[in-house]
Amino acid sequence: MKKSKFSDSQIMQAHKRVEAGLGVPDLCREIGISTATFYKWRAKFGGMDTSLIARMKELEEENRRLKKMYVEENLKAEIAAEYLGKKVARPSRRREMAKEVVAQRGVTIRLACQIFTVSPSCFRYVAKTDEENRRIADWLLRLTDNNRNWGFGLCFLYLRNIKGFPWNHKRVYRVYRELELNLRIKPRKRMVRQKPEALHVPQAINMVWSMDFMHDQLDDGRSIRLLNVIDDFNREALAFEIDFSLPSERIIRVLDQVIAWRGKPQVIRSDNGPEYISLKIQEWAKRRGIQLQYTQPGNPQQNAYVERFNRTLRYEWLSPYSWSTLDDVQIYATQWMWKYNHDRPHMALGGITPKQRLAMAA
Repeated sequence: MKKSKFSDSQIMQAHKRVEAGLGVPDLCREIGISTATFYKWRAKFGGMDTSLIARMKELEEENRRLKKMYVEENLKAEIAAEYLGKKVARPSRRREMAKEVVAQRGVTIRLACQIFTVSPSCFRYVAKTDEENRRIADWLLRLTDNNRNWGFGLCFLYLRNIKGFPWNHKRVYRVYRELELNLRIKPRKRMVRQKPEALHVPQAINMVWSMDFMHDQLDDGRSIRLLNVIDDFNREALAFEIDFSLPSERIIRVLDQVIAWRGKPQVIRSDNGPEYISLKIQEWAKRRGIQLQYTQPGNPQQNAYVERFNRTLRYEWLSPYSWSTLDDVQIYATQWMWKYNHDRPHMALGGITPKQRLAMAA
């Protein structure tokens, strides 16, 4: 509403002067208004004093404000029903809808922000895609391409602890989500079991080694066996031995080779397989001064460190690939063992690699 340049008291004074005998044309010429304006004043404010005029203007202003609120509320309800419905959208999507309403319907930014519950700063925010975010995206794409089973946790720990990048987890996760690299977590149905006893954690290297067999097949259908040996202290992979058959003599030869560069363990933990409980193994352990510790039948959780290692091995390279010869398996296993010990972060070690844990202990 256009504001008059004459105050309420000036309008009332003009009326009093006309009532006192001054001619309307003379008054209009004196104060610089048209006769039509004066007669509008008379029709609107005739018989009122200054306080009544002020009160009437307040009521008119309040009425105008209420009409505006009513129109805005109807418009907000109409837009909200059309765009939102019953589904709650994410903040980014609500911001897009607010910008669309402003552009297409001519709604003010303030009203659009109220409709979609978006702050004005969020509405005006412009994302900054700087060079660092492009570097993060490049690293994440390379990591997930080479390691199909790695989720956000392993990718972030690799970038932070292995490569030494200063990016925090929130920034890396934001880029990770924008690239839509999230792995689908398949729910598992588990049997209700009693909580097992806590597994003893070695406090130094070569206190406890664990070993176990795995099985797979070549392309021609022949079965192969894998012998895995790890150190329970830092989860380091010590040896892979792969062949069609692995009798006790081969196990002893592998352990002797590892002891030659690693040192002798105090305890070797395994299951009750025939190769592990054979007389040759027991005589070798007695001669070396090594204690053989066997798990109870049907309780693989008593050798949980190597069982967890077997799962990682199978999901990361044994199952995803097909193998034609033993040499192919042995070459890839050797390469993967170096990567596992030097480059792959381990959650149970606090996000560092087995070699980093070994260096810290030294």
